[in-house]
Formats: sequence, C-alpha cells, structure tokens
Amino acid sequence: QVQLVESGGGLVQPGGSLRLSCAVSGIPDYFAIGWFRQAPGKEREGLSCISGKDGGLYYAGSVKGRFTMSRDNARNTVYLQMVNLKSEDTAVYYCATDHRGTCTREPDYWGQGTQVTVSS
Repeated sequence: QVQLVESGGGLVQPGGSLRLSCAVSGIPDYFAIGWFRQAPGKEREGLSCISGKDGGLYYAGSVKGRFTMSRDNARNTVYLQMVNLKSEDTAVYYCATDHRGTCTREPDYWGQGTQVTVSS
C-alpha cells in the first residue's frame, strides 16, 4: 500500500535551515509527489511538486529560491531542503502523492505531517 512518512521537522531560528525527509513506499514513478504545508488559520499551500507525467519540478513563488525539493530513488526518499527560514514558514509540512501523476490536483495520499516551527 501507499505510505508516506515525513520526518525532520523541529524548532529553528529565523535564518536557519532544515531538511525534511519523506520516506515513501508503494509509489510508482508515474505518481506525482510533492510537499505542502498548512499554518494555523491558513489554507493548505502547495510548495513543490515533481510531476509523474513529465518529471517537471515546480515550486510555489513563496518558497522558490529558498526551498529545494529532491528525490533519492535509491533510498525511496524525497527531501525538502529549506534555507533562510522565516517565521511565516511555521506550519505542519506534509508530503503527498497523486496516482494520476499530475501536480495540478489535490493529492489522494498524504503523510501524517511534521511540525516546523521558526522562532521569532
């Protein structure tokens, strides 16, 4: 079955860096996979996605240049490297995948989330 398990969240100071990991299983290469976050009182926000259709890598404008998504197929892990963290980056971060392979729809499988807190 499809499983996604995030890790690597924690407390960091503004300007700091953090790398999130998502261990994946049961996910063929044609599934899209991406990172999302949700802050209290805010809508869920898509951050980055790798398309299963064409392999395209996409970033939200709010994090482009600061966050980098990568995938290590040998280790069945995807990463989100975050640098220059800001207080507004505080959120629960999720990895998710979609069997249709697109980055334009709400994913149908989600991890449990990992908390990232950037102190002021």
